[in-house]
Amino acid sequence: MTTPRTDPVMDYPPASRDAPERGAGWLLFAGLIILLLGVLNVIYGIAAISNSSFFVHNTHYVFGSLNTWGWITLLVGAVQLLAAFSLFAGQLFGRVMGIGIAGLSAIAALLSLPAYPFLSLAIFALDIMVIYGLATYGHHRS
Repeated sequence: MTTPRTDPVMDYPPASRDAPERGAGWLLFAGLIILLLGVLNVIYGIAAISNSSFFVHNTHYVFGSLNTWGWITLLVGAVQLLAAFSLFAGQLFGRVMGIGIAGLSAIAALLSLPAYPFLSLAIFALDIMVIYGLATYGHHRS
């Protein structure tokens, strides 16, 4: 007569104990996209603050000047970098800010659709993938 096994370790396949966390690739993807966005916004902000020839100087803005938008872009980029590193550390702040940043970026991409149709659709698709990855797999690790 055989007795059933009561050892809990043997109930799982051996490969699942050493397998990486489910969804780790999605979280890495989301973190890298937010990190890239943060670095680009910091560079754009510094270029706008320093009155670089990268931007057109005779442009009239609805709100503020090129210098004002440079400081705003620099601060947004710093928050994005903070969110990316927080996401890599597995903190809730990174997940919440990542979803918010990707949502605002998706809205901005749709608003710029008439000017840059292919680029806007590509950015919108990346934002949706970031939101999916963070919403589905961004739970708190224990």
